[in-house]
Order: sequence, then C-alpha cells, then structure tokens
Amino acid sequence: MISIDAIGVEFSGKKLFSDVSFVINENDKIALMGKNGAGKSTLLKILAGINKPTTGKVSAPKEYRIAYLPQHLLTEDNATVFEETSKAFASIFAMKDEIEKLNDELTVRTDYESDDYMKIIERVSELSEQYYSIEEINFDEDVEKVLQGIGFLRSDFNRPTSEFSGGWRMRIELAKILLQKPDLILLDEPTNHMDIESIQWLEDFLVNSAKAVVVISHDKAFVNNITTRTIEVTMGRIYDYKVNYSMYLELRKDRREQQQKQFDDQQKFIAEQTEFIERFKGTFSKTLVVQSRVKMLEKLEIIEVDEVDTSALRLKFPPAPRSGNYPVSARELSKSYGDHVVFKNAEITIERGEKVAFVGRNGDGKSTMVKAIMGEIDFEGTMELGHNVQIGYFAQNQASLLDESLTIFETIDQAAEGDARLKIRDILGAFMFGGEESTKKVKVLSGGEKTRLAMIKLLLQPVNLLILDEPTNHLDMKTKDIIKDALRDFDGTLILVSHDRDFLDGLANKVFEFGNQRVKEHFEDITSFLANKKMESLKEIEKK
Repeated sequence: MISIDAIGVEFSGKKLFSDVSFVINENDKIALMGKNGAGKSTLLKILAGINKPTTGKVSAPKEYRIAYLPQHLLTEDNATVFEETSKAFASIFAMKDEIEKLNDELTVRTDYESDDYMKIIERVSELSEQYYSIEEINFDEDVEKVLQGIGFLRSDFNRPTSEFSGGWRMRIELAKILLQKPDLILLDEPTNHMDIESIQWLEDFLVNSAKAVVVISHDKAFVNNITTRTIEVTMGRIYDYKVNYSMYLELRKDRREQQQKQFDDQQKFIAEQTEFIERFKGTFSKTLVVQSRVKMLEKLEIIEVDEVDTSALRLKFPPAPRSGNYPVSARELSKSYGDHVVFKNAEITIERGEKVAFVGRNGDGKSTMVKAIMGEIDFEGTMELGHNVQIGYFAQNQASLLDESLTIFETIDQAAEGDARLKIRDILGAFMFGGEESTKKVKVLSGGEKTRLAMIKLLLQPVNLLILDEPTNHLDMKTKDIIKDALRDFDGTLILVSHDRDFLDGLANKVFEFGNQRVKEHFEDITSFLANKKMESLKEIEKK
C-alpha cells in the first residue's frame, strides 16, 4: 500500500493542486483523469519519486517497487533491444557489484575495530540479505522469454533500438517493467504510438499479471478495459470514484448538476440578503439585523462548481505557397535494416493538394517512408520532391524535443522569423497560451500542452507539404476535432500517419497501406477503404 498525504504543488507561486490525499491499495487499477494541464502527469511523477511535492508526503513500504512509463520514451539509441531490456535488472547488477567491491575492500583493510570497518560490515550484510533474498534468476533467459512474448523475433534482439518505431520501443519499455515485477505501475498515455496488438497485450498483462496500476489515457476503451477506480484531478483537488471510467462520467455529471443547483440556490440567497442590507442599512430599528446579515455573508463559504473545459483552440494554417504538380514521387523504393526488409519496390505518387493517409501495423514502414521523404535515411530506389516543395514536419516525439528550460513565449520567440514575430502573442492566445500562461516553463506543461506548443511551430512558416506522424497523441477529443477542421481547410498537400480512424475519416482522400514488405495505393477515403476490406476499424488491419 502507498499513501499520499495532503500533498500540494506550486509553480511560480501558482497552486496546481493542494491537500490531495488518497491511498493506493495492493491490486488497485486506477484511471487518473482530468483536463489537459490539471496536474495528472505531475501527480504521476510525484508517485514515481521523480518530482517532490511542495507540501505533504508520499509514503510506501521500504521494499516497495514502483515502475514508471512516461509519455515520451526515454529509450536510448546506443543500445540493442536486448541490452536496453536487460536494464530492467540494473539495480540488481549494481547491488552485486557493490557487494563485490566492499568485500574486496575488507580483504585489504586492517582497522578491524574502527567505526568505518563496522559500517562496511553492516552494509555488506544488508546488501547480501537483499541480494540473496531475490529468487534465482536466469537473466538472459527471462529477457528472451519476455521479448518473444510481446512480439519480438530472436533476430531483433541485436538490432539497435533506433531502428524501431514508437510502438515497438514502447514494448521494450513495457518489457523492462514486466521483468522488474513492480508493486505499482505508473503509465502516462501508454497507448500512444501503439497498434492494436500492442494494446491488447498490454491490457491482458495489466489485468491478469500486474499488481497496482495507475494510468493516464485518452483511450476510453483501454481505460474501461483495465480500471475499476477513477481519480479525477480538477480545480486543484481530487474526487475519488470506486468505479470504472464510463460509470465515473455518469457520476461526475450528477455531481456537477447537484453543485450547480446548490450554487444557484446560494447565489439567490446571497442576492436576497444583499438586497435586504441595501434597503435597511440606514434604518435605526434594523441596525442589528443588518449587521447580523453582513457578518453572515462574510463568513459564508461560497460553493464552487467544478470547471467544464470551455476553452476554444482557434487554429488556421497559413496559405500554402504553390508547389509543383507532384510534391512526392517514389519509384522502386526499398529499405532494409540488415536482414530485416521494411518494404521493397514501393511506388508512391502524391499530387498537389491531396490529403493521404499512411496506415498499417507499427514497424511495417510508415514512419520509415516519412524519413525517406524527409531525406533522413539512406534507401534504394528514387525519391523525388516536386518544384518549390516546402515541408512542415510533426514527428511522433515532437513534443519531447522541446527545450524544457525555456518558457512558452521564449520557445516560439526563438522559432519565429520575419512578420511572424509580430504575431507571437496572437498565436499563443489562439492556442490557449495567452497572458500569464505564456510565462510558464515548458517543463511544467502536460503532454497535451506540449503537443499544442510543438504544433504552433508548423504555423510560423508557410509550407505546402505537411507531414504529420501521429499528431493526435496526448490530445483530448475536442482539440483533435479542432485540428482536424484546420487540416481539412489547409490548401497544401497533407500526409497523415495515424491509427485514429475517426481523425482520418473525412480528411484523407487516398490511403497507402503498409504491410508484408509492400506499399499498396488505394484511391478512396478511409471509410471506403475499410468497407472494401470488410473491416470495421483500423484495429483490424493492424492485426493482420
């Protein structure tokens, strides 16, 4: 059990939340909900021990193990899949190394009666007790077993992690968590970058194999499938519901309706008392009554109604400079990593003004094709960009590339050029970063807010080819719809890599299907594409 006792967090004198208390029990499966910026990710980092609360404390048993999966992957690019996964045992390896080092020191020291010598003896005893209490593990065998269990081939083990897409890198991080066998797993938007097979594997693991879990996610189906308790962060406090997400939505609606009724009744009462005071405040016979009612109003605790996110993102892309008739043309394009063939002899032609979708399983080449268009990787075959093509690129990890030491304003001020510099405050206001919000440090922003900030950079320079790789990750449904409307009105060429069928519906008018080392062109929108394949959703094509 882990206890959260009256914790509060302040940034630059502004309270994010205060006096938050709750308990996480042994097998709790908790959804942490709230609007973007409410403090969900901050609370998760406090539970993980990464951040410290301004006030209050988090208490856990001495040997309590917590594993944390952040929104943005921390996997290093200088390790193989096997090496990165083996880092799950880093603490055990470090413990063994320290025992050996201390034992070596004891063999050469002769100050047997000194305090330092006794401290070394105590430390060796303490570490040895911990180390030998761990059940015997064949580390290599366990790593192989878990990697194969979540879909990696043995031939993948020695490939660099940099060769894998976001979904596969997420599986590496999840494999490390599985091997650690933690008491509490903290997941911040875990289904971003993941295909349906990854999500189904994760759901099964969390329900049947994990102990306590706390998860932040905009994926309603995922949250409903794994959680039985919902904690909402709103207006600096929390509400704890012992129900799943769908039931929580109903209870939250009822709670807010009751609050609104109580608020309206109180405001009516205050108005009546204020009117009485104003009418009789100069009347001698009513002096005591008037004073009594004034004091009563001063002591009255005003009922608060939980906020509803009514903020509106206003988004419009600048007019696109005219490009050639065919912004992207690829002929006999092939890409391999060693013996691993991603795709071969691919043919792609994208006309000016087209809006196309790249669909398929993670690892089948969607992001690799984007990198080929961007000129970021070597390949075989021909890739040509049309006349005057100006690319605006939003990568899967775009939000994580922001400089966290800068403020919101400084981030955009550094990126803006020319006339755009005169419109920075207007642009920030349109993205709900107006006023004091623009002085916030990037490091305190939520995942959704960082994604919005990264998106602004696409507006600073007119482009005619937008390439968006999973742009809706970390965004709520409302913001997704606003961005979709802006992209629909964009008069340039658009390439969308996405697993989100609702987002693609009515936006993309051509589909490139990636799979089985091939790229197949479909001259139809996403709805017709799925209908012709007799599929209900992109999840089904991701299974194949």
